[in-house]
Amino acid sequence: MSLAQHLVELRRRFMIAAIAFIVCMVAAFFIADWVIDQLDNPIDVIAADGHGEAALTFTRITMAFDMKLRIAASIGLILSGPIWIWQLWAYIMPAMTKKEKIYTISFVGVAVPLFFGGVATGWFVLPHIIEVMASFVPDGASYNQFFEASYYWDFVFKLLLTVGIAYVLPLFLVILNLAGVMTGRDILKGWRIAVLIASVFAAVATPGSDIVSMLLLAAILVVLYLLAAGVAMLFDRRRRKREGDLMTPTAAP
Repeated sequence: MSLAQHLVELRRRFMIAAIAFIVCMVAAFFIADWVIDQLDNPIDVIAADGHGEAALTFTRITMAFDMKLRIAASIGLILSGPIWIWQLWAYIMPAMTKKEKIYTISFVGVAVPLFFGGVATGWFVLPHIIEVMASFVPDGASYNQFFEASYYWDFVFKLLLTVGIAYVLPLFLVILNLAGVMTGRDILKGWRIAVLIASVFAAVATPGSDIVSMLLLAAILVVLYLLAAGVAMLFDRRRRKREGDLMTPTAAP
C-alpha cells in the first residue's frame, strides 16, 4: 500500500472506532444517574456514621451535566473497547509476522480480563477508601464534608484505572522476559519487594479494621506476581531447551 492508501485505511478504522465510541457513550449517558447513585452510597455511610454532614455538591450550573458527560465518556470508552482495539489490531496486523500476531493476541486476551478484574476490585474497595479518608476529619458539628462532584468522579476514575493497570503490570514482566530483559529467576528473586508493595497498597486501599479485604487484595496481587514469575521461568526453560537442540550436532548419515 502507498502512503495515501495507508492514510485512507487509517481514517476508515478511526471513523469506525469513533462511531462505536459515540454510540456507546450515548447509551451510557442514560445509566449515568444510576452510577452517580452508586457513587453517593459511601457518602451516605459517612453521614450515617456521625462524621458530620456529608454530601456530593455541584458548585456550578453546568457541573451536573458535565459529570454525567464524563461518566458517559468513561463508560463509553470501556464498552467500545473491543471495537476500537480490533480496529487498531486490524490496521497493524498486516505488518506483523505470524509469531508477533500470536504474542499480540495472547497479550490482549490476558490483559483485558486482568484489567477488568482490577477495575472490579477498585470498585469494591472504593467505599472503604472514602470512609478511611473521612475518618481523618475532626469530630464536631463545625466540621462537614462536601465533595465536589467533578473532583469526586476524577478521583474514582483514577482509582479504578490505577488498580486495573496494577493487575496488568505482572503481564509486562512476562513481556520483558520474552524480550530477554529479565529471566524468570530475576523476577522471582524480587518476591519480597513484591509482597511489601502489595501489602502497602492493600493497606492503603482498605480500612485498618477490614483485615479480610486487605489480605484478599494483597494475596491477589502477590499471586499474579508469582504467576508471572512462573510463566517467565517456563519460557526460560523452553528457550534453553530450544538452544540446546540447536547446539546438538546431528549424526552423520
